[in-house]
Amino acid sequence: MEERIAALLCKMTLEEKISLLAGVDNWHTRPVKRLGIPAIKVTDGPHGARTADESNPNETLPATCFPTGVALAATWNTDLIKKVGVALGKETRARGCSVLLGPCVNIHRSPLGGRNFESYSEDPCLSSRLAVAIVSGIQSRKVSVCVKHFALNNQEYQRMTISSDVSERAMREIYFPSFAKAVKEAGAWAVMCSYNRVNGVYASANRRLLTDLLKGEWGFEGLVMSDWFAVHSTVPAAKAGLDLEMPGPALYFNETLLEAVKQGQVPVDIIDDKVRRLLRLMFNTGAFEEDIKVAGAVKDFPAHRRLARAAAEEAIVLLKNERNVLPLDRKSVRTIAVIGPQAAVAGIQGGGSAEVRPYYKVSPLAALQKLCGDKVKIIYELGCPSNIYTLPLDPACLISAKGSKKPGLTAAYYGNSDFVGKPALTRVDTDFDFRWTPDAPPVECSGGTDFSVRWQGIFKAPETGLFRFGLAANGWGRLYIDDTLVCGNWGERRGGADFHVTESTGEYAMKSGRSYAIKIEFRKNDFEQFPRRSIRIGCDLPRPDDLLERAAKAAAGADVAIVFTGLTEEYESEGFDRKNMDLPPGQSALIRAVAKANPNTVVVLNNGAPVTMADWIDDVPAVVDALFPGQEGGNAVAAVLFGDVNPSGKLPDTYPRRLEDNPVFINYPGESGKVLYGEGIYVGYRYYDAKKVEPLFPFGHGLSYTGFKYGNLKVSPAKAKVGQKIAVSIDITNTGQTAGKEVVQLYVSDVVCRLARPPRELKAFKKIRLASGATQTVTFTLDDEVFSFYDPALKDWTVEPGDFEILVGSSSRDIRAKKTVSLDA
Repeated sequence: MEERIAALLCKMTLEEKISLLAGVDNWHTRPVKRLGIPAIKVTDGPHGARTADESNPNETLPATCFPTGVALAATWNTDLIKKVGVALGKETRARGCSVLLGPCVNIHRSPLGGRNFESYSEDPCLSSRLAVAIVSGIQSRKVSVCVKHFALNNQEYQRMTISSDVSERAMREIYFPSFAKAVKEAGAWAVMCSYNRVNGVYASANRRLLTDLLKGEWGFEGLVMSDWFAVHSTVPAAKAGLDLEMPGPALYFNETLLEAVKQGQVPVDIIDDKVRRLLRLMFNTGAFEEDIKVAGAVKDFPAHRRLARAAAEEAIVLLKNERNVLPLDRKSVRTIAVIGPQAAVAGIQGGGSAEVRPYYKVSPLAALQKLCGDKVKIIYELGCPSNIYTLPLDPACLISAKGSKKPGLTAAYYGNSDFVGKPALTRVDTDFDFRWTPDAPPVECSGGTDFSVRWQGIFKAPETGLFRFGLAANGWGRLYIDDTLVCGNWGERRGGADFHVTESTGEYAMKSGRSYAIKIEFRKNDFEQFPRRSIRIGCDLPRPDDLLERAAKAAAGADVAIVFTGLTEEYESEGFDRKNMDLPPGQSALIRAVAKANPNTVVVLNNGAPVTMADWIDDVPAVVDALFPGQEGGNAVAAVLFGDVNPSGKLPDTYPRRLEDNPVFINYPGESGKVLYGEGIYVGYRYYDAKKVEPLFPFGHGLSYTGFKYGNLKVSPAKAKVGQKIAVSIDITNTGQTAGKEVVQLYVSDVVCRLARPPRELKAFKKIRLASGATQTVTFTLDDEVFSFYDPALKDWTVEPGDFEILVGSSSRDIRAKKTVSLDA
């Protein structure tokens, strides 16, 4: 391979080399046809292959939506995660792509982080092991990962410009290990740099990160790719170690870079190194030997459905289960009240570039109805709405034209901004959430970036009352009912946004069964320069005023009440952080009202990060955290509730009692363009343990329908030399009546150290399955890395001789056995 790369480099002109260093569009690299160098396609991840459709770049192909990163982390099962990686690689390949933009391995620093759901954990050990597993799985299918976002992208607030000001020790011990393991152990073929600045320098132009550390110290031979529009310079970025600017056409790695090389500002050998890394990725992914493209229709993968369900089942965390309310007993439960905004709608993922278009998704209500059949009566009540935006406009309420029976609205697409002339295309649309990228205006209006669209038809009211319509647009949009302007932003002078645009809303009174003319218009905003164009139309149907009372009444008449609450892509998403840890308005009051009506109330949460529970947690006997479980989430939750699956998930984050308890509360989100990581190495449970702050639920916590006994801990040798491997073993016995899985967690405590260290740190874990009454001996091998810390004065890792406690347990606060080992110099 290296000889072929060298031969290609010798044949290439400088202009051809430079042309390879930026994308040609949003998803493709540029080919050099003269030399047979192909273009390769990349696709968004990380929990599904979110691939742009070649025939329409503004649409994504359907794909399996696996549980999101935080849910995968809750499985604590590296073997399972590797299988998910293999499946992701297979689907990425089937969609004609060579690179999956993932995994996201940034540490959860704040519970408010908007993209926490995409990444794994607050802990570097857990995150690192999962990163190695999924990278190994994906790349086994000749698909390159692109590990992101390097580095210190731990918040969305001012993510494009904020400077993450972090100590060297915190970077080394907390924020870098996941990247280092993915590169050094799993052999990642690509890494994506982040938007933010790191100690004042943009990541895309940070030589300290990209060249000295990543390529130098860690020996990374792969490609460094920019996040989309994350490049701010030509010469500094080129000399710092950035290899590929994305997306294209290039803003910086173009003729400007060519001229800089000719003038001696950037050495040719730096350019050659970048090209060599891109070619190496192409060879690794088989781009030279295989025709990588979509072969026919992209089909569903039945085996991946089963894998997605297995992962969702293992991710579910049983947080609380007083009086053994769970699992539900099919023999005694005859009526179930299913309540809440997350019951009939499947909350499967957060928002932003990670959002996957699944082939299907299963809601908890549908799954419970299927599982129970006619043996259990299920009563459903909404309880309270939770949507911020109006709900998607339902095509079932729409008729495309008078006299027609076809649902939807008739769309006229014009190749200009003023609805002039004959439409370029007329068709019926049924989905009204459009995003057009700068290089890909609607395919219906190809030939220019100016376009306009008019949708017309009939709205048939299914109920009587006030209907609330909403319109959110990058560009100008307006919505009419019977020629009356209801909502819009036409003529407004404002800037654009990326994922969540301000919604304009308005109400219109309608009568059930009546038909009303509806018209929607969209065009570009003459005042804004934001390149993205988008429009989303929604409509909330009239809701009764007594939703809460109806929910409480349903609960009172049932054997069990299950309240489905939590967050959605409107609350957790790329592009912004959460404002607080609270559940959406009305949900806490709903839980309290239902719990008051029925003592057997179970709360099921959908979320990618901790939520406030203090005002209701003591009122309910059982709480299940489903996290963001992917397309099979409803089936997984139903199986756990009825005991068909014994829950085995463990929290990958500490859940604080209140926002003020979290370690970054004083320093987040920063000011004056900087955010100080003042907590240093005391992230997550390290802080709670050091400060003796009682969390609501500790890191690693998760209950089971069975019990596990820990015993016979052995550490050998008890006295060892630095550098000597230490064997640890412990016996785990299933003491209950049902089979179950347990995550055995090993923590290390440095008893006395010249630098401050956390009271305990996770260093190893294993997930095992035990039949009722069975015992298994779990073994670990510990080396110097487990006992070491980073010494900023020495600029190196060091192991200080002395006593270390080996702590083994079921969570960071549930230590079942401990022993001391002494290390001598």
